Amino acid sequence: MERLADQKFTNKKGAALPLMESFYTIQGEGFHQGKAAYFIRLGGCDVGCVWCDVKESWDARQFPLISVEEIATMAAAHPARIAVITGGEPLMYDLNALCRALHAYDFTVHIETSGAYPLSGDIDWVCLSPKRFNNKKPVSSIYAKAHELKVVIAHQGDFKWAEQNAEKVAPACKLYLQPEWEASEKMLPSIIDYVKTHPQWSISLQTHKYMDVP
Repeated sequence: MERLADQKFTNKKGAALPLMESFYTIQGEGFHQGKAAYFIRLGGCDVGCVWCDVKESWDARQFPLISVEEIATMAAAHPARIAVITGGEPLMYDLNALCRALHAYDFTVHIETSGAYPLSGDIDWVCLSPKRFNNKKPVSSIYAKAHELKVVIAHQGDFKWAEQNAEKVAPACKLYLQPEWEASEKMLPSIIDYVKTHPQWSISLQTHKYMDVP
């Protein structure tokens, strides 16, 4: 199978994409947690979060280019009709063709993104998860398109970062604070207290890790 020639690869038409993995599971986080979904994890990321739990996704050269038709066909073999495009940073690529292929099988298409690149594709649900400690802040155009803002809390300073991003999203956008997994024991009490005094926010937990599913 064809692999990426270099990390800066861009398939202009998005006909084939570097697929790290795909799997059928339960959405563990955010507004849609608890629902069956097919996850499509694309390889490649230049955001570089220090606490990322899928660092092996960063180098897109390691993963085969798979046609969007094949990706959609694999997804359609499962009964649920939610497809979650994630990464890595999936918006490094043109997702128009992948969204069309998934919609042809009646999927509702979700994306989980840092927002470091402009939105592409007909996405039905945008989960924006901006990252604080890097040079890849969200592009301004993505805030108005976010249905869900999910901010990972690893340090006390992340609450201010969360509020700065919340000021930019649409009023209807759902707001979530999620403890970074390794810092959960330390940060969860602070998150609970914060949500009690700032009830516009809700708590998101990585429930798939508690359930021991992918």
